Amino acid sequence: MQSFLLAAMGVSAAALGVSAPGHKGETLSHPVRTGFLYDEIYLRHHTGAGHPECPERLTAIVERLKQKGLLAELTGLKPAAASTTWLTTVHTPEYVERVRQSCRAGIGYVDTPDAPASSESYEVALAAVGGVQCAVDAVMAGTIRNAFCAVRPPGHHALKDRAMGFCFFNNVAIAARYIQKQYKLPKVLIVDWDVHHGNGTQAAFYDDPSVFYFSTHQSPFYPGTGDAGEKGRGKALGFTCNVPLPGGCGDAEYRRAFEDKLKPAAAAFKPDFVLISAGFDAAQGDLLGQMKVTPQGYAQLTRIVKDIAAQYSGGRLVSVLEGGYNLDALAASVEAHLRALME
Repeated sequence: MQSFLLAAMGVSAAALGVSAPGHKGETLSHPVRTGFLYDEIYLRHHTGAGHPECPERLTAIVERLKQKGLLAELTGLKPAAASTTWLTTVHTPEYVERVRQSCRAGIGYVDTPDAPASSESYEVALAAVGGVQCAVDAVMAGTIRNAFCAVRPPGHHALKDRAMGFCFFNNVAIAARYIQKQYKLPKVLIVDWDVHHGNGTQAAFYDDPSVFYFSTHQSPFYPGTGDAGEKGRGKALGFTCNVPLPGGCGDAEYRRAFEDKLKPAAAAFKPDFVLISAGFDAAQGDLLGQMKVTPQGYAQLTRIVKDIAAQYSGGRLVSVLEGGYNLDALAASVEAHLRALME
């Protein structure tokens, strides 16, 4: 996939005069830009009229970035479809096949009506997983220093053998396994600031100390998981950190959670790579959440996570879109997030 990406971009790491960062703490010898991964294939996942997880979410982001002149300052990345080999590092083969068959049969959903699907949704979901992998490749090649992936369908609710919450394949969880297996980086930190708890991601690594999962989320709320007492199991006890927050919280409460809980956890864990499940449905005015995070608040959270990546992971960071359903708030929040990544 790395060679595919570089060929598509028409560049090589050598041509740019940078080498792939291969060790913890290593920094790039040449300043490079933030990547923006997007493709119109993501608009071909149709969820039905009036559904909040709609293609317009991505077009709103792209239009905002065009209007603000940011697209010209970003390195554009395009996806390649993920292979089923990578899907089955997190999901069962039987489940992957069920997703494929359900989409192509035109049933209208996978497993549950809260995971709506259209005939092309399986291919789109493969491109979402593969897109995140392409962004990881570009970071590892040194062609970009970090990236935001504007993909759909989202992924953090997807369990190993069940779709739920608009999600089919767990884009971020699969990316963590890809980082570990493809690049031999043993420790991955996942920061999930979606308004909903990422139950699928937590479940994937609940007994695995090689992945630290941190989540801030509204509680009580869908999907009903993410209590502060859920901390991992067995040898992974303490490698899950949930910070449930009551509805109505905003920038100050989120920043406090990141300062007081995430930063010390990351200092102890010392990740080799950082992933963000970047849901923007904790934004003020979201259609599904009841939080009040502003674009400036998302920029603050981004800087904290970016500093963690700089300190422990050689700057290696890939952010992946999850939720966010107020189109204006989503676009403004993504803009603020990207500006902070670009600093």
